[in-house]
Amino acid sequence: MYRSHNCGALRIDHVGQEVTLSGWVQIGRDLGGMTFVDLRDRYGITQLAFNMDDNADLCEQARKLGREFVIKVTGIVNERQSKNANRPTGDIEIKVSHLEVLNASKTPPFTIENETDGGDDIRMKYRYLDIRRNPVKENLIFRSNLAIETRKYLAGEGFIEVETPNLIKSTPEGARDFVVPSRMNANQFYALPQSPQTFKQLLMVAGMDKYFQIVKCFRDEDLRADRQPEFTQIDCEMAFVTREDVLNTFEGLTKHLFSTVKNITLDDFPKMSYDEAMRRFGSDKPDLRFDMEFIYLNEQLKGKDFVVFDGAENIIGIVVKGIADEYSNKDLKKLTEWVQRPQIGAKGLVYVKHHADDTIKSTIGKFFSEEELRSVLSHCGAEKGDTLFVLCGETEKTRKQLNELRLEMGRRLGLMKEGDFKPLWVIDFPLLEWDEESERFHAMHHPFTSPKAEDEERMLNGDHETMKSLRADAYDLVINGSEIGGGSIRIHDRELQSKNLDLLGFSKEEAEAQFGFLLGAFEYGAPPHGGIAFGFDRLCAVLNGQSSIRDFIAFPKNNQGRDIMIDAPSPIDDEQLTELRLDLVKQEE
Repeated sequence: MYRSHNCGALRIDHVGQEVTLSGWVQIGRDLGGMTFVDLRDRYGITQLAFNMDDNADLCEQARKLGREFVIKVTGIVNERQSKNANRPTGDIEIKVSHLEVLNASKTPPFTIENETDGGDDIRMKYRYLDIRRNPVKENLIFRSNLAIETRKYLAGEGFIEVETPNLIKSTPEGARDFVVPSRMNANQFYALPQSPQTFKQLLMVAGMDKYFQIVKCFRDEDLRADRQPEFTQIDCEMAFVTREDVLNTFEGLTKHLFSTVKNITLDDFPKMSYDEAMRRFGSDKPDLRFDMEFIYLNEQLKGKDFVVFDGAENIIGIVVKGIADEYSNKDLKKLTEWVQRPQIGAKGLVYVKHHADDTIKSTIGKFFSEEELRSVLSHCGAEKGDTLFVLCGETEKTRKQLNELRLEMGRRLGLMKEGDFKPLWVIDFPLLEWDEESERFHAMHHPFTSPKAEDEERMLNGDHETMKSLRADAYDLVINGSEIGGGSIRIHDRELQSKNLDLLGFSKEEAEAQFGFLLGAFEYGAPPHGGIAFGFDRLCAVLNGQSSIRDFIAFPKNNQGRDIMIDAPSPIDDEQLTELRLDLVKQEE
């Protein structure tokens, strides 16, 4: 027997019992006549005690233990003289009578502690060691609990879990596919799914009614903190539903997960249209944990012979509370340089400061009288101590720039408070986006999203300009400025689906070649249906107040899409290339 208890199980009421524990050596402390060893496993840490007077050989054996040695001990549970209130097992220790080294360990390349000295690359190379650290281990346990609670809730709502294929057909829409050559079908390729979208719609045609899957998806795209080439979705679809049916079901799921996993009760989620979100916050995923709503100032600031404002399509501002006396000219210069970075792209930053002593200072004081500036501040609801920041230019660009400034000020002022969650539904997205460069429409979500019912006739019979104003029966769940999930009511009529593919630039032949299986299925009694997919990795991160999804994935890729632990991707040998008819790869090398 390797253990009678785990390293987190023993308490004061176990005193006097003989127990057997196994685990890893966290640290050893040699105090002369006594040696103490902290033994760790997934469940916790228990202190082991070795007394030189009782057994000198055993004590010497304990002193030779290195960090991360795997050991087995047997001994009696004793009450500790010096208790550790910060550890669940801190009232007891094991007086060891037998010690066996199960496996020695090299010195780890970084410390296996909550706060480690290892950088990202070294920890990813030795990920199996990194997972031993509490923060990563607890993230993976949290992820497991979240998946279990998701399954419980959806099963209770009548959903069935169905696995869909991982080797599918490549399609030109969306992000780039990862492709897989077929040995048995020369010069032909599978693609790894970016989502199970068409399969879950086919399951609705098949009469499954309510489907879900916690599923791996793959996108060959540039990476950042909240992206990985392979990621996990809570993927769901429902038949005979309206938008409200879907929103109610998955608002229920979200509330259930917050309640069971985080012990947090969420209020009902507000709804906000895409147009309103862009107008008020410059983003389709606004962070509602703090204010700083956009204020439109064309009427107040145009026509005063200030060329920058007079030539702008829109002038927009935000009021930042309480910083007028805290932010010096040097601070404001740095903030101006921040918005002028290429990532933001603003040409400059106008500010109006209303100091606590009632004085007004502004970068545009030469062009506007103090009375005019006070009127602008009053219009914006600014009070003594507040600062008004203003950007101007093309409406879309200015909104995006001001959104970045708003979020940055929220971070700097500590307004994104830990444990504060503000979810909302963003609805009524545009159905199509016109791309001037390619001179074609692109789907805002994907090609299978239905227009709102009242826009269907305009979609079938409208002109080019009409298409730009079509609204989708689509919705996103946003929490604290992160898009957690998105979905839509789907097209279930062949004629409407064919029209949408036509608008997206597919010829009839291309549409049939790519999506003929789905179009054909719609001719056999497809029910009205809709669904949603949650980004599972991102949901884990947001619930834990973290920005990166990597620490919620057991073996993630780095920012170049590489697994540096197993050194993948990597070349394959010539024999495999020949079998796959990929000899050209050898020639290029």
